[in-house]
Amino acid sequence: MADKKKEKKGVWTYYKIEDGKLHRLKKQSPKNPGAFMAEHKNRRVCGKTQYTEFKTKE
Repeated sequence: MADKKKEKKGVWTYYKIEDGKLHRLKKQSPKNPGAFMAEHKNRRVCGKTQYTEFKTKE
């Protein structure tokens, strides 16, 4: 069997540096600042507090 190398996903994929400033790419939880919210098809969820925001169709 051929071994497929899986690309590791790290915390550095959640940030971007532009003009010497740090930008967060994912939304942070309003209940627990500093914790990122997971992106799902129809909602965003904080993994620590279980806070959920549902996405609405426009």
